[in-house]
Amino acid sequence: MKFLITLVISTVLLVSTEMIAQNRTITAKVINISSNDGKIGFALYNKASFMQTPIQGKDVKIIEGKSVVVFKNVVPGEYAVVCYHDKNNNGKMDFSPQRMPLEDYGASNNHMAFAPPTFENAKFVVSDKDVSLAIKF
Repeated sequence: MKFLITLVISTVLLVSTEMIAQNRTITAKVINISSNDGKIGFALYNKASFMQTPIQGKDVKIIEGKSVVVFKNVVPGEYAVVCYHDKNNNGKMDFSPQRMPLEDYGASNNHMAFAPPTFENAKFVVSDKDVSLAIKF
């Protein structure tokens, strides 16, 4: 009986370890931040969650005009990263009364237009390797 329990536990641990080993890491870096005030809010999305509830979200400090986030345990698929400079630390992106952004923002692939980012313009693929992104404001 002990052998059977040990075998079951070992199998579960092995399968769990293999599943985690197949997951990837996404590293996103913003390198042209205008000041060290506030923080950078990063959000990782898939197509279904884009610009709603992120799969992973993190607030990261700014050090010497740069900010780096690491999203861990990402399963292979298509994703987009969106980030903004929360200069006043209020936890949200600020807009003017005309709905123009008052804080810098960016997205993976650095496609900039006079409109919010879209999943199609920001998407990238996570497959068999970790991903590194450089995002510009």
